[in-house]
Amino acid sequence: MPGTIRITHAEAPGTGRVAHVTIDHQAKLNTLNPELMGDFVAAMASLSGDDSLHAVTVTGAGPKAFIGGADIGTMAAIADEAGAEAFITLVHDCCRAVRACPAPVIARINGWTLGAGLELAAACDLRLAAEGARFGMPEVRVGIPSVVEAALLPGLIGWGRTRRLLLLGETIGAAEALDWGLVERVVPDDALDTSLEEWLGLLGEAGRRALRLQKALIRRWEDLPMAEAIAAGIPAFASAWRTDEPRRMLGAFAQRRR
Repeated sequence: MPGTIRITHAEAPGTGRVAHVTIDHQAKLNTLNPELMGDFVAAMASLSGDDSLHAVTVTGAGPKAFIGGADIGTMAAIADEAGAEAFITLVHDCCRAVRACPAPVIARINGWTLGAGLELAAACDLRLAAEGARFGMPEVRVGIPSVVEAALLPGLIGWGRTRRLLLLGETIGAAEALDWGLVERVVPDDALDTSLEEWLGLLGEAGRRALRLQKALIRRWEDLPMAEAIAAGIPAFASAWRTDEPRRMLGAFAQRRR
């Protein structure tokens, strides 16, 4: 079985509407094969068109893995450069679909997070990890380089630690990942869902359009020189007033302070 992508929705007071995306390929540590990657890209595309969402979460099924990487059997069967390019483009498409989603995307990291799985986690906006999670980029150990969204790692952990992960192929635990800046929070395994709900609650208190404007602006900041990044904030701020969200939320805040 190639695995499945499950989408569920939740809505509660103060948290807004949330979509939960689960990658279910537990027999192979939720590793990504072409069929599963195609389904994931389609799922994220459908969610990207849902303007009602406050947030999206991505996780792996079961207790063992977030995503254990790209499927080794599939890669071992690649015959030539054209096949290799087609396969790695699918990995990139998954990461790009996460980064292109207008709503904030949280990685709920519940176990092994390797190779393509770490690239997908890096593509998310926030990363919440269980204490038992493990992280690594072991591609050089099987004769291939780490590519595509591995390029996001220096922005998270710096060049030295990126070289350590990619050249040595080491794995690190959740505590070290937190110290490096690879994840934003680490919690006991049995507190993962409670902590995720806390983050979703904070996002739910924010303006939905404001969150989307902020994510888009952060993406631009990644690519622009500093002066242009600062200037890009002016039209982003002004565009918030295309709806009544600022007036409504600012007014409500002012009323609470009286």
